[in-house]
Amino acid sequence: MHHYDVIVLGAGLAGLSAARDLAAGGADVLVLEARDRVGGRVEQAILEDGRILQLGGEVVGRAHTAYLGLVAELGLTLIPSYVAEPGAMVRATPEGVSAGGPPHWFGPGDEDCQRRVTKEFVDLAQTVDPDDPWSHPDAAALDAMSVGRWLRSAGATPQVVRLWEIGQLSLASGSVERTSLLGALRKNAAVPSAGHYDYEDWEGLRVAEGSATVALAMTVELGHRVRTGAAVAAVDVRSASASGSASSGPGRCRVRLVGGETLTADAVVSALPVGPLRSVAVTGVSDERLASLHAQRQACAAKLALAYDRPFWRVQGMNGLSECEDVLGSTWPQGFGLLSALIPPERYGVMLGMPPQERMRELISDVARLYGAEAEQPITAYLRMWGSDPWTQGYVTQWAPGDVMRVGPLHGTHEPPFYVCGSDQWVAGYMEGAVRTGRATAGEVLRHG
Repeated sequence: MHHYDVIVLGAGLAGLSAARDLAAGGADVLVLEARDRVGGRVEQAILEDGRILQLGGEVVGRAHTAYLGLVAELGLTLIPSYVAEPGAMVRATPEGVSAGGPPHWFGPGDEDCQRRVTKEFVDLAQTVDPDDPWSHPDAAALDAMSVGRWLRSAGATPQVVRLWEIGQLSLASGSVERTSLLGALRKNAAVPSAGHYDYEDWEGLRVAEGSATVALAMTVELGHRVRTGAAVAAVDVRSASASGSASSGPGRCRVRLVGGETLTADAVVSALPVGPLRSVAVTGVSDERLASLHAQRQACAAKLALAYDRPFWRVQGMNGLSECEDVLGSTWPQGFGLLSALIPPERYGVMLGMPPQERMRELISDVARLYGAEAEQPITAYLRMWGSDPWTQGYVTQWAPGDVMRVGPLHGTHEPPFYVCGSDQWVAGYMEGAVRTGRATAGEVLRHG
């Protein structure tokens, strides 16, 4: 039986970036991926006319330095994302659809109120250490409070709370009523900006060759070190002491695949999303570390990707960006004639309730409500139901009230020879979190030898 220095579980951006750095550091590494493809929630399709349609993660911000550095190393090209599109954003609610200007439900004083509470939120975020939010003197109280409750305590009008809600659901990360204030403040502290979510800072760039090309390029470099169709059933960390705490030295870990095959290594790196990781039987890791991992949750969301002959929304003076109170939470333009849309957790059940044969038509009708009848006739359409996909079970990290304290300071930490990385192990998910934690984890594994 071949024995490896390191086995990496999962060939998403986190697992691949960790494996790439491990291989460059001289480690004999194997990546195990349950799917028949690499990339995880990063995926793309090439249209007949050569356009690249992104089916998964696609944008990053200027503060996402780990991802930007990896893209540069791979020789890929960064260009402005949808934020550079001219035109007005659209908001769709039961009362109607409006483009540009203040939200159509705003009344006198609401804009001033929005500016005031946003500044208070940003000022409060500056008191939180994103790497150690638990050290904040009011950490428990901030975590127990929802963003919605905080807004009302700060004097936000119902109209302003509604704006924060539609914005939060447009990101498909959960309602303000079910989002920890400490979690939201930590996210803002990690990528500071003048607002509570600045699109330029978080989403202003994309890879011209397609974000899935980042994963594909790393896979080419790794070659035979990546094995697809290899779902993991169990991990036994052999260096664990009888008390259940892992020792600091390398050990002979065992990884059992669903088909029964067993592989061994000196170290194991889990780059699995937190949902699928719960289905893996892990032994030899402390109860505390496993409890922290299992307490994490992801937003149950879906993505719709549509291709059209032309960006017809531009003719109407719109930029393709929207925030919605329909089943869709948002839309944004990927490229020429290409649109993305998200279905947030609060509406995922509504989507599942649609007859499967009607689901795509109903979702596209939401897009047509925003941009007109031409939206009813896409060239092609893809729906990725991350919340129901057994290998993802969700989207970005969702921090419900109490979750930051429940997960605790063990979040993102390691118990050598068991290491953890992935978008879930960063402050707020996203592709940056995958690459940042993947590369940092490789450094830790190499340091421990």
